[in-house]
This record gives sequence, C-alpha cells and structure tokens, in this order.
Amino acid sequence: MNIAALRLHNQHISFPRFEKPEQVVAWLGGMQGQDYSGAKWSVGLRLANGQACFPHPHPHPNPLPAGEGTNVKDNLYISRAFDEGRIVRTWPMRGTLHFVAAEDVRWILALTSPKNISGSLRRREALELDDKTLARCREVFGKTLQGGLHKSRDEMLAALEDAGISTAGQRGYHILWNCALHGLICQASTNDKEQNFALLEEWVAPAKTKTRDEALAELARRYFTSHGPATIKDFIWWSGLSAGEARAGFEEIKAQLESVTLGKLTYWMPPDIGVPQKISGAFALPGFDEYLLGYQDRSAVLAAEHAEKICPGGNGMFASTIIIDGRVAGTWKRSIKKNSVEIVASPFSALSKAERRDFDEAAARYAAFIGLAVQFKT
Repeated sequence: MNIAALRLHNQHISFPRFEKPEQVVAWLGGMQGQDYSGAKWSVGLRLANGQACFPHPHPHPNPLPAGEGTNVKDNLYISRAFDEGRIVRTWPMRGTLHFVAAEDVRWILALTSPKNISGSLRRREALELDDKTLARCREVFGKTLQGGLHKSRDEMLAALEDAGISTAGQRGYHILWNCALHGLICQASTNDKEQNFALLEEWVAPAKTKTRDEALAELARRYFTSHGPATIKDFIWWSGLSAGEARAGFEEIKAQLESVTLGKLTYWMPPDIGVPQKISGAFALPGFDEYLLGYQDRSAVLAAEHAEKICPGGNGMFASTIIIDGRVAGTWKRSIKKNSVEIVASPFSALSKAERRDFDEAAARYAAFIGLAVQFKT
C-alpha cells in the first residue's frame, strides 16, 4: 500500500474534484488556518482547475477584475467564501485556528469546545480570568458586535479596555479564543489583510443540529474519508477529543472503512476506489497544510531526520514543503517583490532535472494563484 499516494488522492491534492472552496473545507472536516494566506493556498491547490468560477447566491459588491487568470480568480473566490460567510475561521480542533465550512461550525464547536475550555483552566488562572470576568467579556462583545457589525481585533480589545477589562499580555488573545469556543464570535469578513470578528449567530445561517453521538460519528467519517490512510491515534490527535470519545465516533463508522496493517500500525481509509499505487510529480504545499498537520505520526511521508527542518525547535511554526512523489523532499520560502514572488527551494538532497522542473511548475502555479510572476533564486 502506498500511503502517500492514497493521502494525496483522498485529500484532493493529486486529484482535485471540488468546484467550491467550502466543499474542500467540508470534505476535510477542517483545515489548519493559523496562516490565513497560506491556508487559502491549501484550499486553492485542492480546487479542480478553473472550477472555482461559479455563481454566488449573494453576489459580491465588487466585480472580479477583467482579464485575470483562473488561479487569481480562485484566490478571489476563496476570499469571498469568507466575506460571504461560507467558510468560517475559528478555534475548533485542538483549540487551534482552522477553516470550517459554515454549515459545520456549530456542531464541531459544540463537540470539541468542552475539552478545550476545561483544559485551559490553569492558563485562565495564570491570566487571572475567572468565569465572572469571561462572562462579562461575552457581554461586552455581544453589545459591540450586535446588529451585524464587524470589528477588527484591535477594536475588540479596545471595547474590553473601555469596559475596564485588561487585555495586557496574553489576556486579550485568550479572551477572544474563549469567546469563540463558546460559540459567541468567529472571524468573518476581511479588511485588507486582517479578518474582522462577528457574532456567530448573526454571521452564519442556522444549520441542522446534531446530537453528540451523531457529531462524533460525523467527524470521524470526515476525517478517515479525507485523511485516510490514518490510524486511530492520528484521529485522536487531530480532533483533540478524548481517546474514549474519538474511539466511540470511530466505532460508529468503522464498517464503512477498510483497514491495512503495516508492522504494528493499522491504517483506516475509505474503500478502494482505484487509486494509482504511484503518483509522480511535485507539489508546493504551504506551511501547516493538512498533508502534514493532519496526522500525529508523519513518518509515512516525512523522514525522521528531516522533521526538525519542517518545524525547527518544535516552535509550532511549520515550513512550506516540497512534495516529490508523495514524500517531503525539502522546504521552500517565498519573498514578495513589487511585481513578482521570489521562490527559494531548499531540497533535502539534490533534485533530478525532472524533479526540479516539476517543482518549478508547482511553484509557478502558486505564483499564479497570488497573481504574480515567479522568480527562482538558488
């Protein structure tokens, strides 16, 4: 079994099939979203080529610029998926920033937030944020945003300060995080390069609710269908749920999956759909992409000796990766110039001419996505 080939296929990297950005996000259950611009590329590279140009039920007030390439239009349509409330950015799985489809955000938060909130007790105590103070914060934000208003992070923190609530140090961030986990606020429309905050109830249309058991099963189904082959431990880590809850969700959908045992590990995935056992070519993935961040054990695609180069010092920052035939073959960095983007590739070992050509083409697709010419620097 070629784990890399199957993951590239099931994550819609090697075989994009969706036309709408929110379909990509919903398929994966959620997508790591710390780096907003990089995460948009994670969505874009999974869209079927040229298929993001579809009519919207609520047309954007600013028309698309004429003559732009398809990739640029994909980028703009992804941004509009946020501006129109079809994708939401918040803190569900593991309490970290993710992109979540609007129709899924409430049931996922209801499922994952209790453990994230209870697990932050010591942090709240260190920041001197008791339940009474946090309840007051929710009241302030409710009044600040009521009536469909959107406010920047600075404006949100200023509202707290005006109400006599200190946002010094990490208090401000934790308050925003905690209020988002309670389902009060979410990141919504963009203002230049920053996302504003809105009330979740006002920004996202109502959706069908799920019981906790239904939600556990659905999150497990989304994960193994999109991320498989994956282990149960991978799902426990990715979801941030307790081991018992994650296993309960898995047991509900286990019969819908196939398994393969390699050594001591058992991998679960959707039934065989005729995926090629070898997928050649290169991909320029952004940092934090689900291809790596979606698993606790990344050894199937990343050699242990190179792990430090992807996340130096375990500092939580993940480099953009060069993927060759499914394996992480190096890292790459971008530098935005006036009329171009400069790409510097740092392969772990020398690439063949064919591999370098494939990566250059992949990097050029990224440059087209952000609307700039590409320049390669060695």
